[in-house]
Amino acid sequence: MFQSYDVIVVGAGHAGCEAAVAAAKMGSKVLLATMNMQTIAQMSCNPAMGGVAKGQIVREIDAMGGYSGIVSDKTMIQFRMLNLSKGPAMWSPRVQSDRMQFHLVWREMLENTPNIDFWQDMVSELLVENGAVCGIKTGMGMEIRSKAVVLTNGTFLNGIIHIGEKQFGGGRAGEKASLGITEQLVSLGFESGRMKTGTPPRVDGRSLDYSKMEVQNGDEDIVGFSYKNIEKPKEQRCCWITYTNDKVHELLKTGFEKSPMFQGRIQGLGPRYCPSIEDKINRFADKDRHQIFVEPEGWNTVEIYVNGFSTSLPEDVQYKALTQIPGFEKVKMFRPGYAIEYDYFPPTQLSLSLETKLIKNLFFAGQINGTTGYEEAASQGMMAGINAHRAINDLDPLILKRSEAYIGVLIDDLVNKGTEEPYRMFTSRAEYRILLRQDNADLRLTELSHKIGFAEQERVERVREKKAKTEEIIQFIKEYSVEPSDIDAYLESKGTTAMMHKMKLEKIITRPQIGILDLMEHVPVIREHLSKYEKEFLEQAEISVKYDGYINKEYEQVQKMDKIENVKLKPEFDYMSLPSLSMEARQKLTKMKPQTLGQASRISGVSPSDISVLMVYLGR
Repeated sequence: MFQSYDVIVVGAGHAGCEAAVAAAKMGSKVLLATMNMQTIAQMSCNPAMGGVAKGQIVREIDAMGGYSGIVSDKTMIQFRMLNLSKGPAMWSPRVQSDRMQFHLVWREMLENTPNIDFWQDMVSELLVENGAVCGIKTGMGMEIRSKAVVLTNGTFLNGIIHIGEKQFGGGRAGEKASLGITEQLVSLGFESGRMKTGTPPRVDGRSLDYSKMEVQNGDEDIVGFSYKNIEKPKEQRCCWITYTNDKVHELLKTGFEKSPMFQGRIQGLGPRYCPSIEDKINRFADKDRHQIFVEPEGWNTVEIYVNGFSTSLPEDVQYKALTQIPGFEKVKMFRPGYAIEYDYFPPTQLSLSLETKLIKNLFFAGQINGTTGYEEAASQGMMAGINAHRAINDLDPLILKRSEAYIGVLIDDLVNKGTEEPYRMFTSRAEYRILLRQDNADLRLTELSHKIGFAEQERVERVREKKAKTEEIIQFIKEYSVEPSDIDAYLESKGTTAMMHKMKLEKIITRPQIGILDLMEHVPVIREHLSKYEKEFLEQAEISVKYDGYINKEYEQVQKMDKIENVKLKPEFDYMSLPSLSMEARQKLTKMKPQTLGQASRISGVSPSDISVLMVYLGR
């Protein structure tokens, strides 16, 4: 019945969809296997993409040629650029999405991508021969052969849903758990663990009193995620902000004795930076209120996502506590929040390509690696899809450096440091975040992606145009001199010192109060020279000029690190034979088998002195 495939992707969440797209666009024949084709790319938790650091990841996925940014732009109901009051390294795009449209557009794009077939069934077993994966076996007993397999099982591996004292098997509300794969992988020598995540109740928006809440509108200027020219919505839906209070907290506490988290029924660790509401009021007892974001689920639905109220308390406790939140006095609940506990595999068992060390051509991506978030999952899926295709074609894997992409930081952290709690990306995790801005992801990654056969030619042409035009603008800024009479009135209006004599535009642009678009609007002589350029190119040039010193310092740091980053280490190297290394370093290096000295330096338990010993041994 089935032909054999180059790559089989198991699971059609955010990781699975991007994995299928990447391998298929590069030329592999792909089968996307999912338990339910009606939930492809389902937004299981909040109906939003992006946010701090996560927005940078989505832009990187788009710059590489993935689909998450395009789908997000096509289905957005609100756009906001976060952290605009800070430097550009912190600017982070975020969209509120139409949950139903998001799934439908993703499925349509998958169906229109050549080389992707679909099969609806549970995958219960992997086919493994001679230490390499060679296909899958489904719940209906079908065996389907392939050269590589990418596992993106999300929260479905032995998933258990908890609501108060009730618990039942499931990978998501209304969907059954996936059984069999964990047990097989453990029998093959893999180490597994348990993690937990949660989701808030969904409520009827018609039952809320929005006059008691703060309105949160989208940005007038919609930037979006994709570097392709996707049509933006002409209108946006607003969100609202309200707060919990002492009454809410006291009511929630009445359910603590039935809490699966506090009573020990949940063994897995939950996400530190997205705790449940009961965890918040327990850990932050000094806080008398917590922020609640009231987020619409789409254009044509009354369903509301109560962001900030994730909980697994009994449903009656959830409801009573909700009614004490301003604006929720007459709330009608569609479904309660719940916690879900699931299997994951510590990612130290992977190479940087996301291929498992134990089984050749088997790749893991997404929550199976201990991460949380659509964006983190999607980026891993894309990289696993790329590297699965490259592995079966005897090509070296594509490894993004920490200085090249947040995706590189994410994977490097997972593989070298591991994680015992759901890993979430933050800007603080990236040591080169001034280089890894959301505005320049295309400049960093698109040509690289095009070389390996992923990003389309039109994307490369756009990047080359952006580079050329940005350079033209920078050259003008550095060479053009402004007369005081042309600009002094504007400078005074901005509260910055007037010019005493003719001055290069570069010196004016570097003032913190001055922005290039505002400058063009108020100074005709500058507008005359720059009005022919697109806003994107102008902003890119401004950042390059304004932060030139900081950018150059980070490049210098990258060059210093590259001296050890690219020093190769042989996988069969006998670390135990070097008594000058600490015992912990010998054990960790033997287990991890780092590919480079740079990778070795980031393994937990390997000290700078251990790296010095290795450098001496290697003649460095």
